[in-house]
Amino acid sequence: MEQASATGPKQTVLYALHQELGGKIVPFAGYALPVQYSAGIMAEHKQAREAAALFDVSHMGQLRLEGADRIAALEALVPADLASLAVGRQRYSFFTNDAGGILDDLMISNQGDGLFLVVNAACKQADIAHLKAGLKGEVTLTELSDRALIALQGPMAADVLARLAPAVRTLAFMDCKPVDIDGAACLVSRSGYTGEDGFEISVPAEQAEALARRLLAQEEVAPAGLGARDSLRLEAGLCLYGHDIDETTTPVEADLTWAIQKRRRLEGGFPGAAVVQRQLAEGAPRRRVGLQPQGRAPVREGAELQNDKGEVVGKVTSGGFGPTAGAPIAMGYVTAGLAAEGTPLNAMVRGKPLPCRVAALPFVPHNYFRG
Repeated sequence: MEQASATGPKQTVLYALHQELGGKIVPFAGYALPVQYSAGIMAEHKQAREAAALFDVSHMGQLRLEGADRIAALEALVPADLASLAVGRQRYSFFTNDAGGILDDLMISNQGDGLFLVVNAACKQADIAHLKAGLKGEVTLTELSDRALIALQGPMAADVLARLAPAVRTLAFMDCKPVDIDGAACLVSRSGYTGEDGFEISVPAEQAEALARRLLAQEEVAPAGLGARDSLRLEAGLCLYGHDIDETTTPVEADLTWAIQKRRRLEGGFPGAAVVQRQLAEGAPRRRVGLQPQGRAPVREGAELQNDKGEVVGKVTSGGFGPTAGAPIAMGYVTAGLAAEGTPLNAMVRGKPLPCRVAALPFVPHNYFRG
């Protein structure tokens, strides 16, 4: 849910709460969102790793697909196996183009009478147009603009949320089910983008602030902004659209083939399937890898990667300091022959080569609740 702003970025329904809490507001994907609060990014990052942090992700697009042909219609646009997706479960997937490139990544859950989609804010309108143009048969697309989305992330998230809604304890990672929380009809998924256990909560917009305040009133919870969200997902080895994946990146190059189930790998039937199938069989020319700089200086997005001969062999797509890892970390793409863990490379930082090595992902182990 968003509120119109006369000048500048749109505001989510929690904008006034962010201001009240001292959030440092910045423009992001067309929205005014907190990059951090007074505690700072490092403290907010630690809060999510050790207790529970609350994020406003209401800028994301929430969509619903209904109609008898919804499964087949959406499978024609994404490589996920939706026919086998059980009611109350969700899958990570992506829209692909005819070259196998990724137009956006998204979450898809089966709600029995419809599919619930969460897409990225920056791609939201393009995704809606893509769906309207590409969906065939008896299917109806609805943008759920009357709902907010908040994420409660961290090892204590389940204890916190269970006080308000005991039913969430029965949810396993990637479950997505209707749950009444404090009188609000929510759709709760046990997922998130931090690598920690946690929940994403779709809540009616008019009840979002009250729910956020109830959660923040719990002693284990503190607010967190975009800065911590970015450092958390980088440590978890998770892609950020427009940085680590985009229209020029295939799922095979991005090391996301785990999100293409066996039936879809064999059958295809999605845009760019021939390209993806060929790369699955023969290998991709480049691969997304973790990068561990050999020092304390961070390596930022856009830095060129060179081999020991000074030849450009790739590029950094995300980089910074990993608070939990205790060191600078990065992700990027390198030619396939240099993607093995431990391969030495140089990242060009301000014209100087900074030694780094290809590292295994994630930098910090995932802590999802499998049940």
